[in-house]
Amino acid sequence: MVTFHLEIDPSGATPKIAFSQMDNSKLRYFLRTPEVTMKDMLAFSPIPSGAGDDYGLVFQLKPAARQRLYALSVANPGKYLLAQANGRVVDGVWIDKPVTDGVLVIWKGITTGDIKLFDKALPRIGAKDKAKKAKAK
Repeated sequence: MVTFHLEIDPSGATPKIAFSQMDNSKLRYFLRTPEVTMKDMLAFSPIPSGAGDDYGLVFQLKPAARQRLYALSVANPGKYLLAQANGRVVDGVWIDKPVTDGVLVIWKGITTGDIKLFDKALPRIGAKDKAKKAKAK
C-alpha cells in the first residue's frame, strides 16, 4: 500500500530499473524497487496536510528498516524518496540530513479511504492494544 523509492542519477536510469516523474518542470528518476515498504512499518498516524482536504501520514519503522533508512539517508543527501500510496505518487521526501529517529512522513496526498486501508494493516502510533493484537496474529 505504501512504498518509498530512491532518486537515482539519470545516467543510470534504464526503463528496466527506473521510472521517471516530473517535479517542478524537472524530470527525476527513481528506482522501481522500493527502499521502504509496508513490511518495514511498525505503526502509523494520519496528520492534516494543511493543503486542502487531504492528509499526510507519519510512519514508525521497525528496527531493521530504521537502520536501513539511516544508512540510505547518510549515503544519499540531496536526493528524494518518492512516496507512493496505493499505486499513485503522493509526495516526495527530500533527504537533507541523516534520519536517526526511524520516522518517515508523507506530507500530503492521502485520502480518508487510504487511511481506512492503513487502519486494517497497521496499528496507530501509540495504540498499544492494537499493536499487541497484530503481533499475536
